[in-house]
Amino acid sequence: MGAEAGHPQQQPPSSLRPGRAAAAAAAAPPAVLGLQLSALIDHVARVDWSLLDRVPGDRGGSQQVSIEELNHILDEVNAHILPSRNDLTPITTIAGGSVANTIRGLSAGFGISTGIIGACGDDNQGLLFVNNMSFSGVDLTRLRAKKGHTAQCVCLVDASGNRTMRPCLSTAVKIQANEFRKEDFKGSKWLIVRYAQQNMEQIIEAIRIAKQEGLSVSLDLASFEMVRDSRSKLINLLETGNIDLCFANEDEAREVIGGGLESDPEEALAFLGKYCKWAVVTLASKGCMAKHGKQVVQVPAIGESNAVDTTGAGDLFASGFLYGLVKGLPLEECCKVGACSGGSVTRALGGEVRPENWQWMYKQMHARGLLLPELKN
Repeated sequence: MGAEAGHPQQQPPSSLRPGRAAAAAAAAPPAVLGLQLSALIDHVARVDWSLLDRVPGDRGGSQQVSIEELNHILDEVNAHILPSRNDLTPITTIAGGSVANTIRGLSAGFGISTGIIGACGDDNQGLLFVNNMSFSGVDLTRLRAKKGHTAQCVCLVDASGNRTMRPCLSTAVKIQANEFRKEDFKGSKWLIVRYAQQNMEQIIEAIRIAKQEGLSVSLDLASFEMVRDSRSKLINLLETGNIDLCFANEDEAREVIGGGLESDPEEALAFLGKYCKWAVVTLASKGCMAKHGKQVVQVPAIGESNAVDTTGAGDLFASGFLYGLVKGLPLEECCKVGACSGGSVTRALGGEVRPENWQWMYKQMHARGLLLPELKN
Protein backbone atom coordinates (compact mmCIF):
# COMPACT_ATOMS: atom_id res chain seq x y z
CA MET A 1 0.00 0.00 0.00
CA GLY A 2 1.82 3.11 -1.18
CA ALA A 3 1.16 6.56 0.13
CA GLU A 4 0.71 7.74 -3.44
CA ALA A 5 -2.18 5.36 -4.09
CA GLY A 6 -4.95 7.22 -5.84
CA HIS A 7 -2.70 10.28 -6.30
CA PRO A 8 -0.88 10.19 -9.67
CA GLN A 9 2.49 11.85 -10.16
CA GLN A 10 2.16 15.63 -10.27
CA GLN A 11 4.34 18.66 -10.87
CA PRO A 12 6.25 20.01 -7.86
CA PRO A 13 3.71 21.78 -5.63
CA SER A 14 3.34 25.46 -6.41
CA SER A 15 3.88 26.32 -2.74
CA LEU A 16 7.48 25.19 -3.08
CA ARG A 17 8.21 26.79 -6.47
CA PRO A 18 10.55 29.82 -6.75
CA GLY A 19 8.77 33.13 -6.30
CA ARG A 20 5.79 31.73 -4.37
CA ALA A 21 7.43 32.35 -0.98
CA ALA A 22 8.11 35.99 -1.81
CA ALA A 23 4.50 36.55 -2.83
CA ALA A 24 3.17 34.85 0.29
CA ALA A 25 5.54 36.84 2.50
CA ALA A 26 3.71 40.00 1.46
CA ALA A 27 0.41 38.55 2.67
CA ALA A 28 -0.83 38.84 6.24
CA PRO A 29 0.85 36.31 8.59
CA PRO A 30 -1.24 33.27 9.55
CA ALA A 31 -3.15 33.73 12.80
CA VAL A 32 -2.16 30.26 13.97
CA LEU A 33 1.13 28.46 13.29
CA GLY A 34 1.71 24.75 13.80
CA LEU A 35 5.14 23.36 14.66
CA GLN A 36 5.45 19.92 13.06
CA LEU A 37 9.15 19.20 12.69
CA SER A 38 8.56 16.46 10.12
CA ALA A 39 5.76 16.28 7.58
CA LEU A 40 3.85 13.05 8.14
CA ILE A 41 1.65 10.70 6.15
CA ASP A 42 -0.96 8.62 7.97
CA HIS A 43 -2.04 5.17 6.81
CA VAL A 44 -5.37 4.70 8.60
CA ALA A 45 -6.83 1.18 8.53
CA ARG A 46 -9.63 -0.70 10.19
CA VAL A 47 -8.32 -3.92 11.82
CA ASP A 48 -9.47 -6.59 14.24
CA TRP A 49 -8.05 -7.37 17.68
CA SER A 50 -6.13 -10.41 16.42
CA LEU A 51 -3.89 -8.08 14.45
CA LEU A 52 -3.54 -5.60 17.33
CA ASP A 53 -2.39 -8.45 19.56
CA ARG A 54 0.56 -9.00 17.20
CA VAL A 55 1.63 -5.34 17.20
CA PRO A 56 4.30 -4.53 19.83
CA GLY A 57 3.41 -2.00 22.53
CA ASP A 58 0.25 -0.99 24.34
CA ARG A 59 -3.00 -1.05 22.44
CA GLY A 60 -4.48 2.43 22.14
CA GLY A 61 -1.20 4.33 22.47
CA SER A 62 1.54 5.63 20.23
CA GLN A 63 4.95 3.98 19.97
CA GLN A 64 7.66 4.57 17.39
CA VAL A 65 8.66 1.79 14.97
CA SER A 66 11.34 1.29 12.33
CA ILE A 67 10.56 1.50 8.61
CA GLU A 68 10.84 -2.29 8.44
CA GLU A 69 8.30 -2.66 11.26
CA LEU A 70 5.98 -0.14 9.64
CA ASN A 71 6.08 -1.99 6.32
CA HIS A 72 5.47 -5.29 8.13
CA ILE A 73 2.40 -3.81 9.85
CA LEU A 74 1.11 -2.53 6.51
CA ASP A 75 1.56 -6.02 5.03
CA GLU A 76 -0.38 -7.48 7.95
CA VAL A 77 -3.10 -4.87 7.48
CA ASN A 78 -3.53 -5.78 3.84
CA ALA A 79 -3.96 -9.42 4.82
CA HIS A 80 -6.40 -8.79 7.68
CA ILE A 81 -8.44 -5.78 6.59
CA LEU A 82 -11.89 -5.42 8.15
CA PRO A 83 -14.93 -4.69 5.98
CA SER A 84 -15.72 -1.00 5.73
CA ARG A 85 -18.77 0.60 7.32
CA ASN A 86 -21.18 2.91 5.48
CA ASP A 87 -19.40 2.29 2.16
CA LEU A 88 -16.26 4.05 3.39
CA THR A 89 -12.92 2.89 2.06
CA PRO A 90 -11.19 0.60 4.60
CA ILE A 91 -7.78 2.30 4.18
CA THR A 92 -7.13 6.03 4.06
CA THR A 93 -3.72 7.52 3.23
CA ILE A 94 -3.52 11.21 4.02
CA ALA A 95 -1.41 14.04 5.43
CA GLY A 96 -1.29 13.48 9.17
CA GLY A 97 0.25 14.37 12.48
CA SER A 98 -1.53 15.95 15.41
CA VAL A 99 -0.47 19.50 14.60
CA ALA A 100 -1.28 19.12 10.91
CA ASN A 101 -4.73 17.79 11.78
CA THR A 102 -5.41 20.77 14.05
CA ILE A 103 -4.30 23.52 11.70
CA ARG A 104 -5.94 21.85 8.69
CA GLY A 105 -9.17 21.79 10.69
CA LEU A 106 -8.81 25.44 11.67
CA SER A 107 -8.27 26.45 8.05
CA ALA A 108 -10.73 24.19 6.22
CA GLY A 109 -13.54 24.11 8.78
CA PHE A 110 -13.26 27.39 10.66
CA GLY A 111 -11.73 29.79 8.15
CA ILE A 112 -8.83 30.70 10.45
CA SER A 113 -5.58 31.44 8.60
CA THR A 114 -2.91 28.88 9.46
CA GLY A 115 0.64 27.94 8.53
CA ILE A 116 3.00 25.10 9.31
CA ILE A 117 6.66 25.22 10.34
CA GLY A 118 8.60 22.05 9.55
CA ALA A 119 10.38 19.99 6.92
CA CYS A 120 9.13 17.85 4.08
CA GLY A 121 10.90 15.06 2.16
CA ASP A 122 11.26 14.99 -1.62
CA ASP A 123 9.45 11.65 -1.98
CA ASN A 124 5.88 10.77 -2.99
CA GLN A 125 4.74 10.96 0.63
CA GLY A 126 6.08 14.52 0.84
CA LEU A 127 4.23 15.46 -2.34
CA LEU A 128 1.02 14.03 -0.96
CA PHE A 129 1.45 15.97 2.30
CA VAL A 130 2.00 19.26 0.50
CA ASN A 131 -0.90 18.82 -1.89
CA ASN A 132 -3.32 17.80 0.85
CA MET A 133 -2.41 20.65 3.20
CA SER A 134 -2.40 23.20 0.35
CA PHE A 135 -5.85 22.06 -0.73
CA SER A 136 -7.09 22.77 2.80
CA GLY A 137 -5.72 26.31 2.67
CA VAL A 138 -2.70 25.91 4.96
CA ASP A 139 0.22 28.29 4.27
CA LEU A 140 3.29 26.15 3.53
CA THR A 141 5.88 28.88 2.96
CA ARG A 142 7.51 27.93 6.30
CA LEU A 143 7.78 24.25 5.29
CA ARG A 144 11.38 23.50 4.27
CA ALA A 145 11.81 21.07 1.36
CA LYS A 146 14.66 18.64 2.06
CA LYS A 147 16.15 15.66 0.27
CA GLY A 148 15.12 12.47 2.06
CA HIS A 149 12.15 10.59 3.47
CA THR A 150 8.89 11.93 4.80
CA ALA A 151 7.66 10.49 8.12
CA GLN A 152 4.85 7.91 8.08
CA CYS A 153 2.47 6.51 10.67
CA VAL A 154 0.17 3.49 10.73
CA CYS A 155 -3.10 4.25 12.54
CA LEU A 156 -4.89 1.01 13.43
CA VAL A 157 -8.59 1.40 14.20
CA ASP A 158 -10.48 -1.41 15.96
CA ALA A 159 -14.16 -2.26 15.65
CA SER A 160 -14.99 0.14 18.52
CA GLY A 161 -13.37 3.10 16.76
CA ASN A 162 -10.34 3.21 19.08
CA ARG A 163 -6.93 3.76 17.48
CA THR A 164 -3.40 2.47 17.97
CA MET A 165 -0.60 4.59 16.44
CA ARG A 166 2.76 3.33 15.20
CA PRO A 167 4.81 6.21 13.75
CA CYS A 168 8.07 5.82 11.84
CA LEU A 169 10.10 8.99 12.37
CA SER A 170 13.72 7.86 12.65
CA THR A 171 14.61 8.19 8.93
CA ALA A 172 12.46 11.26 8.24
CA VAL A 173 13.75 14.71 7.36
CA LYS A 174 13.29 17.22 10.16
CA ILE A 175 13.65 20.94 10.70
CA GLN A 176 16.46 21.81 13.10
CA ALA A 177 16.52 24.42 15.83
CA ASN A 178 19.03 26.62 13.99
CA GLU A 179 16.68 26.85 10.97
CA PHE A 180 13.95 28.82 12.76
CA ARG A 181 13.69 32.48 11.79
CA LYS A 182 11.95 35.30 13.59
CA GLU A 183 10.14 36.00 10.33
CA ASP A 184 8.48 32.58 10.62
CA PHE A 185 6.63 33.74 13.74
CA LYS A 186 6.24 37.50 13.33
CA GLY A 187 2.67 38.75 13.27
CA SER A 188 0.99 35.47 14.23
CA LYS A 189 -1.13 34.97 17.38
CA TRP A 190 -0.69 31.32 18.33
CA LEU A 191 1.93 28.59 18.03
CA ILE A 192 0.71 24.99 18.34
CA VAL A 193 3.25 22.47 19.67
CA ARG A 194 3.06 18.71 20.31
CA TYR A 195 5.19 17.40 23.16
CA ALA A 196 8.03 15.05 22.18
CA GLN A 197 11.03 14.48 24.44
CA GLN A 198 13.29 13.63 21.46
CA ASN A 199 12.58 17.08 19.94
CA MET A 200 13.08 19.25 22.99
CA GLU A 201 15.86 21.35 21.44
CA GLN A 202 13.61 22.43 18.58
CA ILE A 203 10.54 22.82 20.79
CA ILE A 204 12.33 25.04 23.31
CA GLU A 205 13.88 27.20 20.59
CA ALA A 206 10.60 27.61 18.71
CA ILE A 207 8.79 28.57 21.92
CA ARG A 208 11.57 31.03 22.82
CA ILE A 209 11.22 32.88 19.50
CA ALA A 210 7.44 32.67 19.59
CA LYS A 211 7.28 34.32 23.02
CA GLN A 212 9.72 37.01 21.90
CA GLU A 213 7.35 37.75 19.01
CA GLY A 214 4.32 37.90 21.32
CA LEU A 215 2.65 34.61 20.40
CA SER A 216 0.66 32.46 22.79
CA VAL A 217 1.70 28.79 22.90
CA SER A 218 -0.58 25.75 22.91
CA LEU A 219 0.87 22.38 23.96
CA ASP A 220 -0.62 18.94 23.27
CA LEU A 221 0.76 16.13 25.46
CA ALA A 222 0.99 13.63 22.58
CA SER A 223 0.48 10.25 24.30
CA PHE A 224 0.40 8.69 27.76
CA GLU A 225 3.61 6.78 26.94
CA MET A 226 5.38 10.04 26.06
CA VAL A 227 4.29 11.66 29.33
CA ARG A 228 5.17 8.55 31.35
CA ASP A 229 8.65 8.22 29.82
CA SER A 230 9.66 11.88 30.04
CA ARG A 231 7.50 13.43 32.73
CA SER A 232 10.35 15.41 34.32
CA LYS A 233 11.16 17.22 31.06
CA LEU A 234 7.48 18.01 30.61
CA ILE A 235 7.23 19.48 34.11
CA ASN A 236 10.33 21.57 33.44
CA LEU A 237 8.70 22.90 30.27
CA LEU A 238 5.48 23.77 32.11
CA GLU A 239 7.43 25.48 34.89
CA THR A 240 8.92 27.97 32.41
CA GLY A 241 5.51 29.65 32.28
CA ASN A 242 5.71 29.77 28.48
CA ILE A 243 2.81 27.36 27.89
CA ASP A 244 -0.45 29.32 27.72
CA LEU A 245 -2.77 26.42 26.83
CA CYS A 246 -2.34 22.71 27.51
CA PHE A 247 -4.45 19.84 26.12
CA ALA A 248 -4.35 16.41 27.76
CA ASN A 249 -6.59 13.40 27.31
CA GLU A 250 -7.65 11.36 30.33
CA ASP A 251 -4.75 8.88 30.06
CA GLU A 252 -2.15 11.63 29.64
CA ALA A 253 -3.65 13.52 32.57
CA ARG A 254 -3.16 10.50 34.85
CA GLU A 255 0.51 10.30 33.86
CA VAL A 256 1.03 14.03 34.39
CA ILE A 257 0.18 13.67 38.09
CA GLY A 258 1.75 10.22 38.33
CA GLY A 259 -1.54 8.64 39.33
CA GLY A 260 -3.09 5.27 38.56
CA LEU A 261 -6.43 4.38 37.02
CA GLU A 262 -8.25 5.72 40.06
CA SER A 263 -6.75 9.23 39.78
CA ASP A 264 -9.16 12.10 39.35
CA PRO A 265 -8.99 14.16 36.10
CA GLU A 266 -9.96 17.21 38.17
CA GLU A 267 -6.66 16.87 40.01
CA ALA A 268 -4.73 16.84 36.74
CA LEU A 269 -6.73 19.82 35.47
CA ALA A 270 -5.88 21.77 38.62
CA PHE A 271 -2.21 20.77 38.29
CA LEU A 272 -2.00 21.96 34.66
CA GLY A 273 -3.93 25.09 35.58
CA LYS A 274 -1.15 26.12 37.97
CA TYR A 275 1.19 26.58 35.01
CA CYS A 276 -1.10 27.42 32.07
CA LYS A 277 -3.64 30.19 31.47
CA TRP A 278 -5.98 27.59 29.97
CA ALA A 279 -5.96 23.85 30.73
CA VAL A 280 -8.15 21.22 29.07
CA VAL A 281 -8.62 17.52 29.86
CA THR A 282 -10.65 15.61 27.28
CA LEU A 283 -12.64 12.66 28.61
CA ALA A 284 -13.62 10.74 25.43
CA SER A 285 -17.33 9.85 25.62
CA LYS A 286 -17.69 11.91 28.81
CA GLY A 287 -16.75 15.16 27.06
CA CYS A 288 -14.17 17.50 28.53
CA MET A 289 -13.17 19.66 31.46
CA ALA A 290 -11.45 23.03 31.15
CA LYS A 291 -9.97 25.61 33.49
CA HIS A 292 -9.24 29.30 32.98
CA GLY A 293 -8.15 31.14 36.08
CA LYS A 294 -10.62 30.16 38.80
CA GLN A 295 -13.31 29.14 36.30
CA VAL A 296 -13.84 25.40 35.67
CA VAL A 297 -16.39 24.04 33.20
CA GLN A 298 -17.41 20.58 32.04
CA VAL A 299 -19.06 19.96 28.66
CA PRO A 300 -20.48 16.66 27.31
CA ALA A 301 -19.25 15.00 24.12
CA ILE A 302 -21.16 15.45 20.86
CA GLY A 303 -21.57 12.69 18.29
CA GLU A 304 -19.60 10.06 20.22
CA SER A 305 -22.30 7.41 19.74
CA ASN A 306 -21.71 7.59 15.98
CA ALA A 307 -17.92 7.20 16.22
CA VAL A 308 -16.43 5.32 13.29
CA ASP A 309 -12.81 6.21 14.13
CA THR A 310 -11.45 8.34 16.99
CA THR A 311 -8.26 9.23 15.05
CA GLY A 312 -7.87 13.00 15.22
CA ALA A 313 -10.69 13.57 17.72
CA GLY A 314 -8.41 15.37 20.17
CA ASP A 315 -6.71 17.27 17.35
CA LEU A 316 -10.00 18.54 15.95
CA PHE A 317 -11.25 19.32 19.45
CA ALA A 318 -8.21 21.59 19.68
CA SER A 319 -9.18 23.20 16.34
CA GLY A 320 -12.58 24.14 17.71
CA PHE A 321 -11.27 25.28 21.08
CA LEU A 322 -8.60 27.46 19.45
CA TYR A 323 -11.19 28.91 17.06
CA GLY A 324 -13.12 29.94 20.15
CA LEU A 325 -10.06 31.57 21.72
CA VAL A 326 -9.15 33.42 18.51
CA LYS A 327 -12.72 34.73 18.33
CA GLY A 328 -12.75 35.68 22.01
CA LEU A 329 -15.48 33.25 23.07
CA PRO A 330 -16.09 32.36 26.74
CA LEU A 331 -14.47 29.20 28.09
CA GLU A 332 -17.63 27.08 28.01
CA GLU A 333 -18.35 28.04 24.40
CA CYS A 334 -14.77 27.19 23.41
CA CYS A 335 -15.36 23.73 24.88
CA LYS A 336 -18.69 23.34 23.10
CA VAL A 337 -17.17 24.26 19.73
CA GLY A 338 -14.35 21.80 20.44
CA ALA A 339 -16.89 19.10 21.24
CA CYS A 340 -18.64 19.76 17.92
CA SER A 341 -15.44 19.66 15.86
CA GLY A 342 -14.03 16.68 17.76
CA GLY A 343 -17.28 14.81 17.14
CA SER A 344 -17.25 15.68 13.44
CA VAL A 345 -13.98 13.86 12.68
CA THR A 346 -15.07 10.64 14.41
CA ARG A 347 -17.82 10.13 11.83
CA ALA A 348 -15.37 8.84 9.17
CA LEU A 349 -12.01 7.08 8.88
CA GLY A 350 -8.91 9.25 9.30
CA GLY A 351 -7.93 12.58 10.88
CA GLU A 352 -9.45 14.84 8.22
CA VAL A 353 -13.06 16.01 8.39
CA ARG A 354 -15.09 15.26 5.27
CA PRO A 355 -17.24 18.05 3.76
CA GLU A 356 -20.50 16.41 4.83
CA ASN A 357 -19.21 16.20 8.39
CA TRP A 358 -18.25 19.88 8.45
CA GLN A 359 -21.88 20.50 7.57
CA TRP A 360 -22.91 18.23 10.45
CA MET A 361 -20.68 20.28 12.75
CA TYR A 362 -22.15 23.60 11.61
CA LYS A 363 -25.65 22.27 12.34
CA GLN A 364 -24.52 21.22 15.83
CA MET A 365 -23.01 24.65 16.44
CA HIS A 366 -26.10 26.44 15.17
CA ALA A 367 -28.35 24.34 17.38
CA ARG A 368 -26.30 25.40 20.41
CA GLY A 369 -26.21 29.08 19.52
CA LEU A 370 -22.44 29.07 18.89
CA LEU A 371 -20.61 31.55 16.66
CA LEU A 372 -20.46 30.06 13.15
CA PRO A 373 -17.29 30.47 11.08
CA GLU A 374 -17.13 33.08 8.35
CA LEU A 375 -15.97 30.96 5.42
CA LYS A 376 -14.85 32.49 2.15
CA ASN A 377 -16.29 29.69 0.03
